[in-house]
Amino acid sequence: MSILFEKDFINSLEFLDVTYNTMESMHIFIDESGIHKNTGHSVIVLVYIETKNLEDLEKTIVNCEEKLNIKYFHWSATVLRVKEKFLKSILKEEFTIKIAVFYNPIFIQKELEQSLQHMIVEKNIYRIVIDGKQPKLYSQKIKKVLRDKGITVKKLRTANDEQVPALRLADAIAGLIRSHLDDKTKFKTLYKQVEKKIVLNINEL
Repeated sequence: MSILFEKDFINSLEFLDVTYNTMESMHIFIDESGIHKNTGHSVIVLVYIETKNLEDLEKTIVNCEEKLNIKYFHWSATVLRVKEKFLKSILKEEFTIKIAVFYNPIFIQKELEQSLQHMIVEKNIYRIVIDGKQPKLYSQKIKKVLRDKGITVKKLRTANDEQVPALRLADAIAGLIRSHLDDKTKFKTLYKQVEKKIVLNINEL
């Protein structure tokens, strides 16, 4: 791992306050695709990772990006060949995916809240990380869900995906699922591989 990429990886663990004492807790990373569109379908993707494997997962993400000669993976800015190599490398790691699919939602924030009520069920959550580019209402809905479940909102943190490699994985999963909805032939094989990691699918594809 190069000095630059290693620094990015270490900064992520420091940002999330990951220490030896938190390794048995859950880290949850949330991203979505298409939520700002007026038509089509929005995909909310919840990726949660047992933090005893978080360090290995983020190392794999950063190492994969370095091998592919990209600094930060972004689904929308990456060609299909690189998308396939990136996801196939990351899928070897231990993590689990929960997704919700909304078709032309009228009240997206309400549906988001209802889905998160079903998704966030872990008792040993250490940190929930969301993309900082999301509107304020997005984080407010998540905070409401946490309060309803008796979980302190201090566990919620916003970040950009350049800070946290695992958010880039969430971006990749959200992007793949939406792309699969748009073109079930082009992304069929890759989706089938990712599907094995999905433990909850609200609104079946």
